[in-house]
Amino acid sequence: MQDIVLIRISGEDRPGLLAGLCEAMAQNDVEILDVGQSVIYDSLNLGMLIRIPPEAEHAPVLKDILFKTHELGVSCKLTPISKEHYAQWADTQGRRRHIVTLLGRRIVAAQVQALAEILTRHGLNIEVVTRLSHPASLHAAANQPARACVELKVSGAPADPAALKREFLAVAGGLGVDIAFQEDNAFRRNRRLVAFDMDSTLVAGELIDELAREAGKAEEVAAITAAAMRGELDFKASLRKRLSLLKGLPEACLPEVAARIPLNEGAERLIATLKSLGYTIAIISGGFTYFGNHLKEMLGVDYVFANELEIRDGQLTGEVVGEIVDAERKAFLLKTIAAQEKISLQQVVAVGDGANDLPMLNLAGLGIAFHAKPKVKEGARQAISTLGLDSILYLLGLRDQDAPTA
Repeated sequence: MQDIVLIRISGEDRPGLLAGLCEAMAQNDVEILDVGQSVIYDSLNLGMLIRIPPEAEHAPVLKDILFKTHELGVSCKLTPISKEHYAQWADTQGRRRHIVTLLGRRIVAAQVQALAEILTRHGLNIEVVTRLSHPASLHAAANQPARACVELKVSGAPADPAALKREFLAVAGGLGVDIAFQEDNAFRRNRRLVAFDMDSTLVAGELIDELAREAGKAEEVAAITAAAMRGELDFKASLRKRLSLLKGLPEACLPEVAARIPLNEGAERLIATLKSLGYTIAIISGGFTYFGNHLKEMLGVDYVFANELEIRDGQLTGEVVGEIVDAERKAFLLKTIAAQEKISLQQVVAVGDGANDLPMLNLAGLGIAFHAKPKVKEGARQAISTLGLDSILYLLGLRDQDAPTA
């Protein structure tokens, strides 16, 4: 008879525990059916599901295991598992799985409670919880923004994904966190292209508003920009209207504007990490190529697609050269880059903040509304509102130690 036994071990973590445990089983050709381990603050929890072959004697094997764990100074509990129960469990391992990412400046119990209750209501079972961020520092520097992230692997599929998303957004807004929900598949683990909007995504603020400030038209242009980002105005019409107010602005002011506009939090760390891992980086923006090319040189971006300002006699004419990059154009350009790079759209990440980014965000395998208006967050599959751009690394499954220090 073959015996199936669940081994549960707890105690102080130390090197050699797994080797010692397997040594106690190896001479009897014990098969390992499943194994999992977690360590929290040097406290070990190890689970192992084993099958003792019929030619081995049941009692001596278990005796050897108990003796070895006593020798190693850890607690051990052995539970026999029936073949019927094992078969039922094995059948569930083919269920769909999802990754839930909880992000914030800090993680508190109320946030985890709310998230876990939502998952339970939607029939999702938490199987693994992993911290991706460094442990919280008790003496963090004032100029070092805090970030915290835990990743949960859950089994099952929600019957009503739209309702699940609404609940996530409600909790996120009320408790100051972000919650991402992705299917755990091969594409999630193999993203290869990240495309960014520029204004208010890679850089803080709208560059056309800065140009308007130089031209003394700040209030007029800002009002049109805000309406366009809320989706209240057609982008092409709003861009032409705003640019017409900049007619006659000297070309010489462009480098001054580029130099004073800061990158958004985490932009440099994010792109440096992505480039080190071989990702292709693109800017697809309704802004202007002058500033996109400035970022390309600064950050090592691979592609820049934006609107080219028409300049004559050293002054802006108030027009653009060529086709305006609007919402539909952004989506088209994303598909074009992916095809050129021979990358599936499911391997693409797109990041933006405005209504004109939504077609691009929803075309990508991972579309992220970054510090966006409510309408955009509701329309995108994922949203980040509490942390900087480098928190996108967590949605890719990367840990803090995988990335350069901020």
